[in-house]
Amino acid sequence: MDYLNAFWVGGLICALAQILLDRTKMMPGRVMVSLVVLGCILGFVQIFKPLQEYAGAGVSVPLLGFGNTLWNGVKEAVDKEGFIGIFLGGFKASAAGISGALIFGYIASWIFEPKMKG
Repeated sequence: MDYLNAFWVGGLICALAQILLDRTKMMPGRVMVSLVVLGCILGFVQIFKPLQEYAGAGVSVPLLGFGNTLWNGVKEAVDKEGFIGIFLGGFKASAAGISGALIFGYIASWIFEPKMKG
């Protein structure tokens, strides 16, 4: 049942993002940023954790999960370090994920040859 919940919730998130891309004039970057901000908001109003317990990776893997990671990092850093935590917390919490994306993206650029159409 866990797989089914992750599948339908994650699929719903992706479908809603695709509808925004197809039916509105929003650029892809704005849709992606909107998902990250929504993840922060869901963490702030304490809805993200129960949703994650229900849907697991269906919620935490898309950009909503990244937004929630940023929110948790900022919240912890502000509690520990005060005002400066607003600027440090998100970087500390998401450093491993961002570094992994950069490193694996760089490795993939060595392995695969881009086919740019010009």
